[in-house]
Amino acid sequence: MKGLVQLWQRVRAHVLVFDPMLSLILAMLVGLSIITMYSAAFDFSGRFDGHVRNLLVAFVVLFVAANLPPNWMMRSAVPLYVLGLLLLIAVALFGDVSKGARRWLNLGFGRVQPSELLKIAMPLMLAWYFQRREGALRWFDFTIAALLLLIPVALIARQPDLGTALLVLGAGGFVIFLAGLSWRVIGGVAVAAAAAAPLMWSQMHDYQRQRVLTLIDPTSDPLGKGFHIIQSTIAVGSGGVWGKGFMQGTQTHLEFIPERTTDFIFAVFSEEFGLVGNLVLLTLYLALIGRGMIIAAQAANEFMRLLAGSLTLIFFTYAFVNMGMVSGILPVVGVPLPFMSYGGTAMVTLALGAGLLMSIHRHRKSMQS
Repeated sequence: MKGLVQLWQRVRAHVLVFDPMLSLILAMLVGLSIITMYSAAFDFSGRFDGHVRNLLVAFVVLFVAANLPPNWMMRSAVPLYVLGLLLLIAVALFGDVSKGARRWLNLGFGRVQPSELLKIAMPLMLAWYFQRREGALRWFDFTIAALLLLIPVALIARQPDLGTALLVLGAGGFVIFLAGLSWRVIGGVAVAAAAAAPLMWSQMHDYQRQRVLTLIDPTSDPLGKGFHIIQSTIAVGSGGVWGKGFMQGTQTHLEFIPERTTDFIFAVFSEEFGLVGNLVLLTLYLALIGRGMIIAAQAANEFMRLLAGSLTLIFFTYAFVNMGMVSGILPVVGVPLPFMSYGGTAMVTLALGAGLLMSIHRHRKSMQS
């Protein structure tokens, strides 16, 4: 008995690493995810089991990340960023082509998508950079940070993978914003982007332009490019206030909803649980974002504050973009719904971010600013 007590005292600090509030929110999201995926994947052999496996792997990743000390995060920032860039260059040179895009790198034992690494490596790198420049920031420092961000974003957009490029841009852009970027500069960039819109339109791929046009008028191609948006909005609207009930979604089980287990799982949830269910889901995401911002505000130093704030806003971006595209107010860009959609890579990336948030909160008093 004494030996067990001593063992517990030894491992206690590594086991009790979970922030209670954040853990409760994630547990409730995972619960809704399992229920929704069971319905969405009912006629999709192996998909539900795969989703449960992804959740288990994500939990392991979250647990490991929650045990990482902030000093390790700072030391790993530059190597992870450089590794991510090298892998992106390798993809451009030797990557596998699938459905017209070169996004995957074959390592022999399996394929990896290096752009996913940048979703975490990018905020780590920029948070490390601004921590080093704390107290002496000039316009030149923000210019360097923008270059560090735009290089991988350009490589990802070139694959082409506009959805991931926007997520990486957001992940790094949030760090730059939280570091104190002037609103005048933000306004100037917005004006410049608006002025460059015609040029950007001319540089977009045909399928990307088609997504924008489909957003404006999905009925222009109801059986082709507009089919996704039309069917998902029908599902969202037909759920009404209370929803059709668990396993009762006609759009879902008659297979009108495309990609119902991945990018469009929100349409499945909306049809079966209605407006009330959506309000519950939105409340959970708002609670997740609120808790993350509290952790950022209580962080021990600039690095942890910027990293926590950026990771939290990444969750917001995922949820906002996914719900927006399923509801027909944003173009379809292939962004999953956090902790709900099927997909191992995205699930692990999000779990890693949540684990880092827990580590930052746990070490909030152990490091000096």
